[in-house]
Amino acid sequence: MTDFVVNAEPRNGSGTADSRRLRHSSKIPAVIYGAGKENANVVLEHNPFLHQLEVEAFHTSILSISDGGKNQDVILREVQMHPYKPLIMHVDFQRVKSSEKIHMNVPLHFVGDDIAPGIKVGGGMLSHLINEVDISCLPKDLPDFLEVDVSGLELNASIHLSELVVPKGVEITLLSHDGGDQAVASILPPQKNTVEEDAEDQETAADSDAE
Repeated sequence: MTDFVVNAEPRNGSGTADSRRLRHSSKIPAVIYGAGKENANVVLEHNPFLHQLEVEAFHTSILSISDGGKNQDVILREVQMHPYKPLIMHVDFQRVKSSEKIHMNVPLHFVGDDIAPGIKVGGGMLSHLINEVDISCLPKDLPDFLEVDVSGLELNASIHLSELVVPKGVEITLLSHDGGDQAVASILPPQKNTVEEDAEDQETAADSDAE
């Protein structure tokens, strides 16, 4: 079910002072909650976990985390970062059950813009209106991302959430609400070069003076 393993140790202490001590030791205070069980306070090694965060799929995968030697499946719910340092302050994990659906924001990957008529022929520019979307599914069906194929878009055309091809068992949450079928991407008309616009403005002004 998971390709990612997060190494953790039980956390015995608590409070601000203990959290500060952990961070000074290059460790991260974290909590595991959910699935009808008590919260479990754990400790992570900072640098290995920071490297895992650099992998996009890590944020949208079922993770296997150890808690006192017992592995359990979780998803990453929140990462609190230092305001200006590459320092992780705290992490929240949520337990998952194989029989219960979960909600997760997954990124959108746009493909086909190199052959889209609106770009290749019309000279337009692809505008990403949404870069991630909330989905609902069982843990086993959780995708790393959703693909948005814009290869058929003409100039001034858009693709909407309802047009996305999603894996079996996956639902886009917004589509269950009225007015939730939002545009995901559109191809905008080409913008004139600023130099060309200035030249045209000067030419128009000169013609007016001549009259």
